[in-house]
Order: sequence, then structure tokens, then C-alpha cells
Amino acid sequence: MSSTCFLNNVAGFISCPVGLRKYGKPVVAAKFIKPSACLGVSVQVAEPKKELELGLKSKELIEAEAKYLVGTYARTPVVLSHGKGCKLYDMEGREYLDLTSGIAVNALGHGDVDWIGAVTSQANTLTHVSNVFYSVPQVKLAKRLVETSFADRVFFTNSGTEANEAAIKFARKFQRCTHSGHESPPTGFIAFTNCFHGRTMGAVALTSKEHYRSPFEPVMPGVTFLEYGNAQAARELILSGSIAAVFIEPIQGEGGIYSATKEFLQSLRSACDEAGALLIYDEVQCGLGRTGYLWAYEAYGIVPDIMSLAKPLAGGLPIGAVLVKERVAAAIKHGDHGSTFAGGPLVCHAALTVLDKISDPAFLSSVSQKGEHFKQLLRQKLGGNKHVKEVRGQGLIIGIELDVMAKPLVDTCLLSGLLVLTSGKGNIVRLVPPLTVSDEELGQAAEILSKCLPSLDGSSSS
Repeated sequence: MSSTCFLNNVAGFISCPVGLRKYGKPVVAAKFIKPSACLGVSVQVAEPKKELELGLKSKELIEAEAKYLVGTYARTPVVLSHGKGCKLYDMEGREYLDLTSGIAVNALGHGDVDWIGAVTSQANTLTHVSNVFYSVPQVKLAKRLVETSFADRVFFTNSGTEANEAAIKFARKFQRCTHSGHESPPTGFIAFTNCFHGRTMGAVALTSKEHYRSPFEPVMPGVTFLEYGNAQAARELILSGSIAAVFIEPIQGEGGIYSATKEFLQSLRSACDEAGALLIYDEVQCGLGRTGYLWAYEAYGIVPDIMSLAKPLAGGLPIGAVLVKERVAAAIKHGDHGSTFAGGPLVCHAALTVLDKISDPAFLSSVSQKGEHFKQLLRQKLGGNKHVKEVRGQGLIIGIELDVMAKPLVDTCLLSGLLVLTSGKGNIVRLVPPLTVSDEELGQAAEILSKCLPSLDGSSSS
């Protein structure tokens, strides 16, 4: 092994070759230390790469994707092969610190030992039976979700958008049952600016960004978009008697890491109670420990009638859930809704492991502490930059708002071994790492972001 350590000038890493992986490429171990602490070994300062060099296998796979898959995704030109903890590796052996966690999905990181054990043991026992029959993991998971939340009952789906579709149907059916003597029960919905509720036809009708909806119009009618936080406008419309339910994210993820105020949610709750409308929280991205609370609504103390969940629940396997109060569940009868795959033994057993680990008070406390520490680091290291307007968020769902588009920064971070996302109108860097991320890894991420900020100079304003 060479005695020379290579200091990545952008990322602030010392990297030394440590062997080969199954793809035959060297994988480097990265440890964040100050440039002066290279253990007495000579240091070569590397210039930031202009672009990632792809091997033949990666190029062939990217070409095959373009040939065989429908072109719905503008993918980052990286072929990821494996991961462990908060690290991902591409087919060329490069290591990346993952602050995307599969878009807030891999809450326990990659390759969690307990999660792998749960999946493999259940796969060896029973994987799928459909909802024609009973299965043990599904009932156990429903019981745990009820015990840890406001809800009385659960309906399982396969994704967040399916959970919101179910919530739409449940709200409509609830209103029909409670207005049985009326010819026209309320059927309208309220959603808010910057919101994102999914891409299926009902959920996309509730999503505010027009470019998601317009290619598929006409979408479901009856949705009114109001300004996020405008309590007076929402109250007036709810009390008009035309609204079946109000959909809101307590913290908007895709929309830009905007948090509702307690006063706003309390106003919605009061108006819904007065008018007989339902309050629906979409916690697909912000729920299940992401904020440092098990459920994001717990920070406000204001409970919904329905809540949708998905992303992190099964640790990377597809699952969604709709949690409801008894009065909502009472309106739903056999055959009103269903799913072939939802609530299968494999995904539910995996979800039980995820829920048990995340719901531990010590785990949740660590998320809160790490989130506050990370925000302080980011404000310290980035706050003086002319392009950084604000660092915000709760727990480990954090946004860095810029006055320019974020893509140059995201791309430069990629070249420096850090994976981050955008949100909002493209001017916000979204940070949603695995909840198991260490303080050291968060320090590495803050350092990389700081060193990559010059990439924003000359960028167009947002």
C-alpha cells in the first residue's frame, strides 16, 4: 500500500486505499480530519474533479436504462452498487456520504443488521398471501401503529401516494355516511401552496405544482389551493360547508422544508370540528422519527382524523399506511377499498423492526440532538455566504434556502462524495440523512457543503 494519503481539497477527507470489493475496484476509507493531521505522511492536494469518470459497466447500464425504461426520471449519472450505514458506493468503487437516504426512506441507513435479519427470516417463512387471508405480521404492525399514535385503526397500502388515495376515498365515504339525508354531501378538498401528495390521479390533483398536474388534466375536480399558513382563508372555506377534508403536511418536504405553525394547525382543527370536515396529515416524508418525534404532529399537540405514512416505515421495502380514528373507520365497509400486495407478511415484519427501533425514546432524542447540532454547524459554516438565505427544519429534515438555483451546489457535492437533494422551486438543498447518521458524518457533510459553495457564484437567481 502506498504511504501517500490523498487529501480531497473539496471534501476535506483523508483517503487511503484499503482493498478491493467484488467489482474489482478499490474502495477508499474516508475519515474526516484536519489537513494538518495526516499522521506525518506526505499529503497530495487533489483538485476537484470536473466530472465523474464512468467505467464500462456503468456506461453500458446507463445506455440500457435509456433503451429499456420509460423516460420518467432525470437520473444522476451514477450507478450505485452497494451501501453500508450512511455510505454508498458506485460501480467504480467511489464512496459517498448519503444525506438523501433514498428520499427519506432508509431511516436506519443501508444494511442495518436487525432489518436484514427481519427480512431474511420472514422471507424464509412467508412472503405473500394477499388480503384474502389473515397474516400475523400485518395485525402486529397495525396494533403497534395504533398503540403509538392517535389512531384507532389502520389500512395498509404500498406507497405514500396510495395512502393518500385511500385517504381521499375514506374522506368522501365518511361525508356520504354522515350526510345520508342530504343529496349533496361535501366533496371538496383543501390543499396548500408548495404541497406534494403524490403522482396518482387523486393525489396529483392535491399537489400544488402545476407541472405535475397539467399534462394529465382533467384531474380530480374539487380541490382548492390556499396559501400555506393562511388560517383565515382556510377557515372561511371550511365553514362554507363544501369541504370534505383538508390535506396538509405538518412539514413540507418536496415543497421546501416549510413547517406549519401550531396556531395554523389549531385553526384548521377548530374549523374542521365546527364544520364536520376531516383534518388529514400527510406525514409520508416528515413522520416516523424524522423530526425527533415519532410523529411530526406530536410537536404541535394537535391530532388529525387521518394520517398517511410511507417512506421509512419498512426501511426500504414498499409500504404505506393510513391511520384513522374510529369514526372514520366506521364508514368503511367490505369492498370499499383494497389492495393485493398491501400489508404483506414480508414488508410488515420489516416495518415492525423499523418501528421498534425508531420509537425508542433514546433513539428519538438522538435525532433531535443531531438535528440541532447539524443546523448549528450549517449556520456557522454557510451562514456568511451571500447566497445562503436560511437554514431551517426540525430534527433531520433540514433545508438550506439559496437565492440561486441549488443544482450547481448539488452537482459539486456529488463530485466531492456527498449526496444531497433539492426541493422547493429548485433553490433549496434538502438534507434527509439516515436517522442513524453520526455527528462525525454530519460534520463531514457540513464541511463539504461549505467547500462547495463557490460553485454557486455565477448561477442564475431563483
